[in-house]
Order: sequence, then structure tokens, then C-alpha cells
Amino acid sequence: MTARPVPTNRPARHPARPPAWRDRAPVLAVVSVGGGIGAAARYAAGLCWPTPEGGFPWATFCVNAAGCAAIGVLLVAVTERGTAHPLVRPFLGTGVLGGFTTFSTYAVDVQQLFDTGRTGTALLCLAGTPLAALAAVWLAATAARRAPTRRQT
Repeated sequence: MTARPVPTNRPARHPARPPAWRDRAPVLAVVSVGGGIGAAARYAAGLCWPTPEGGFPWATFCVNAAGCAAIGVLLVAVTERGTAHPLVRPFLGTGVLGGFTTFSTYAVDVQQLFDTGRTGTALLCLAGTPLAALAAVWLAATAARRAPTRRQT
């Protein structure tokens, strides 16, 4: 007759692993730095091109469309055209371009236009901004896919 092992309340031993946050710290760092750069650029665009009272928010509209176009090009370049450092996409895509595009400001702009009785302008902005953003990302990604690539020699 063989003896059965005595159960214990101790957890099973596993090899030591660093906490998950240590694995993600470089990503957090590049997203944070990139986000600061993008947000500063967006703020500068708003200062250079202020929206007149009750006018169409062209700075926000153009920033969102340009940022979405840049995201389309970036994602084609990173995912379809070659290998990039693993931190390029979080830095540029999530950080810089995520901080640059400003759909929260878009929502505030639309609300302010409605609040001031500019319903037509508000509806134009409400529909036009996402349509322009989607068109920009699609056109930019399509153009990036069709652009000639450099040959390796």
C-alpha cells in the first residue's frame, strides 16, 4: 500500500515572473510622451486657427481629418509594408496621433453650436467630421498601399 500525499494549503510554486506592468512600462512611456506631443500640436493648431463665435470649427475639423489620414498611412507602413520597432505604433499611432486628433473637442464644438442656436452648422459639423475622418483614413491608406516601395539592393 502506498501513502497518499498530504494536501497542504500552500500555493503551487511557479517560476518568478515580473509583474505585467513591468512588461508594459515602455509602451506606457512612449504613449505618454507621444500623447503630450500630439496634444501640444493640436492646441497650437487651435491657437493659430481660432473658431469665431458661432462659426464652423475648422481647426478641429482639419486636425481630425489630417490625423486620421496620418493614421491610415502609419498603419499601412507599420503593418503591411515592413517591420517596425514594436514601440513605433504605440508612440505614433496611440500617442502622437491619438493626442493630436480630438473627437472630444469635436463633441464640445457641436454642443456649443447647438446651444447658441446654430443648428445647421452643428448638424454639418456633427455629420461632416466623422465622414471626413473616415474618408481621410480610407483615402490615405489606399494611397499608401498603392505607393511604390523601395527595392532592397
